[in-house]
Amino acid sequence: MARPNGRREFNISLITILLILPVLGCTDSEVPRSVKNDQPTNSGISVYGQTQGTTYAIMCNDRIRFTKREIDSVLHGFDLALSTYIPNSIISQFNNASAGAFYYTDSDGYFNECVELSQSVYESTNGAFDPSVFTLLEMWGFLKDVENIPDSIDIRNALKYTGFKKDYHFIFKPSQIDSLPSKITKRTPEFKMVFNAIAQGQAVDVLCAYLEKKGAKNYFVEIGGEVRVRGVNDQGNIWTIGIDKPVANSIANNRELINIIALDGKAVATSGNYRQFYEKNGVKYAHTLNPKNGYPVNHSLLSATVVHESCALADAYATAFMVMGYEKTKKFVETNSDLGLDVFLIYNDEAGALVTYASDGFKAIIKS
Repeated sequence: MARPNGRREFNISLITILLILPVLGCTDSEVPRSVKNDQPTNSGISVYGQTQGTTYAIMCNDRIRFTKREIDSVLHGFDLALSTYIPNSIISQFNNASAGAFYYTDSDGYFNECVELSQSVYESTNGAFDPSVFTLLEMWGFLKDVENIPDSIDIRNALKYTGFKKDYHFIFKPSQIDSLPSKITKRTPEFKMVFNAIAQGQAVDVLCAYLEKKGAKNYFVEIGGEVRVRGVNDQGNIWTIGIDKPVANSIANNRELINIIALDGKAVATSGNYRQFYEKNGVKYAHTLNPKNGYPVNHSLLSATVVHESCALADAYATAFMVMGYEKTKKFVETNSDLGLDVFLIYNDEAGALVTYASDGFKAIIKS
């Protein structure tokens, strides 16, 4: 859904724009994103639309039926749980609640799943991924327009109420039955959450689950650059995804791909700073906020692409890696192979030259 300031809602921690485009035997300009109705193909159906301040695309090559209205209804239900731009969403009600117990009914389980996934990434990355930075994002102008950048005192005060550590700022007791109320207890009213760094990927997973419930085995699902695929395309080939070379101010018409990968049963998400930045009084700030110190990051990592079975986790870890930087990310991936993360990093070396790093798993999916 659109917002007054025109920013994408569920983008990668409100810091990046589309970095991935499908290479589906056609150019990006040939993908009919403006199409409003279902588009039957020789072997399936394609649906395109708008959601969460960006676009979505679904291509399914199975003999099943689903409509754009059905897809939009699923996405609307997702927004009612996790959109901070809907006043009566679960997350908005929680953020506006005072200290104490907050009860809510999470009929579809989207909110509880997001909290649990976020908790796991927060813990594994030692807080590099932190959904409790709502106030800091507002202060820096990532969620709303601001007159001035925050000073050190404001940032220190805001940091007092951040930290997604379980049982510290909040106590989470989800119901085991979706139709019954769950409870989150807030220690302080200032503790607020924002899941923009994981929710878009989670929405992709939700749509994939919806398609698979209908019997889909060959599909491509994309929301604002977050992608998950399974099976083959309408030409019978495995799905291929292009990864952009990090060029400042590049747009769809002048993109240059740095890699093409082939995927089946996996998701891919990219986070980066090179296209979009925050500028105030002539100073440019990276659109990745370090939750540890409350300031935009300042390092050489330009983009992080993550491949995983879960698009939500690929989305979240891509954001975390942009906070951690190249060296820490490389070490993290090498020492946490059990997480099943394949990564591709683009960064500048000491001389300013563009350098890349691919994990062994990522190298295996690069299309030669």
